[in-house]
Amino acid sequence: MFDTIAVVGATGNVGRIILDLLEAREFPARRVKFLASKRSAGKTVRFRGEEHPVETLCPGSFDGVELAIGSTPDEVARDFVPWAVERGCVVIDESGYWRMDPQVPLVIPEVNPDAVDSHQGIISSPNCSTTQMVLALKPLHDAGRVRRVVVSTYQATSGAGLAASQELENATHMKLHGQEHKPEQFAHPIAFNLIPQIGSAKHEGYTSEEMKMVHETHKILGDDTIAICPTCIRVPVTNCHSESILVETERKVTVDEARKLFAAMPGVVVVDDLPAKSYPMPKTCDNRDEVFIGRIREDLSSPNGLAFWCVSDNLRKGAATNAVQIAELLAGKMAAAK
Repeated sequence: MFDTIAVVGATGNVGRIILDLLEAREFPARRVKFLASKRSAGKTVRFRGEEHPVETLCPGSFDGVELAIGSTPDEVARDFVPWAVERGCVVIDESGYWRMDPQVPLVIPEVNPDAVDSHQGIISSPNCSTTQMVLALKPLHDAGRVRRVVVSTYQATSGAGLAASQELENATHMKLHGQEHKPEQFAHPIAFNLIPQIGSAKHEGYTSEEMKMVHETHKILGDDTIAICPTCIRVPVTNCHSESILVETERKVTVDEARKLFAAMPGVVVVDDLPAKSYPMPKTCDNRDEVFIGRIREDLSSPNGLAFWCVSDNLRKGAATNAVQIAELLAGKMAAAK
């Protein structure tokens, strides 16, 4: 059991879910510290039936803290993570800042749990769109070796923060009432629209979000020979990311085999009955911790191709749940070592 842990970004969307998960899953910690920026000074959070004050994040916040889970912007993680590590604290970081550092393991517990053993004080949790895709790719890669992936993501506004989801709701209301709405959180109107850009322009016409999916997948699966072509799209859905994925494998994986592989994969749920109109949708996957897969079918254009549809709650498995699972993995290893 940990004596003291900390949640950094405790007042944010993901931070609040982390607290709910720590409580619901009875995480083994005697004391929890709640940390956030100066803007959250004076706020309280509810945990284990009581209201707790939120402390302002500073270097001294990590004195005596053994484990921290952080959900903050990159620039905040850049600063606070070294403060914590210098004081002997292990940090599970949700930001993108440390993910591609060769000294930092990038972990999905169902996929590469042993990677945590190499940590030097920092463990990164992947980008939400990467997490659900890699969880789906893992059993196919083990069975038939994935050679190529073409993925199109349909990403909810919650991935851009609370204000972005509020903008979708407000803009939709105004549009339905014949009023104009000027976008603030997005470059273009999001209501009744699709925006085929998430992140900044990066590599040969690809965005930063798209390149995250390429580099993070290579790192997690330990195979940079997998060819990946991603397109990331923001859609007018409040929560849950969806992905259309086409996979080519070295050895042919049939639909029946793939369905069995997915069903046996921890953290994956198969919902796949097209005649019954049963398949994953954001509305039915919201507030769930699993990755849902359906529309499994052979690729008509490639002999070793397999196409499927994948949906997951980006705030939970795509962020909070994965981080808490990493913490549970560390707790289990600590208990086993005693």
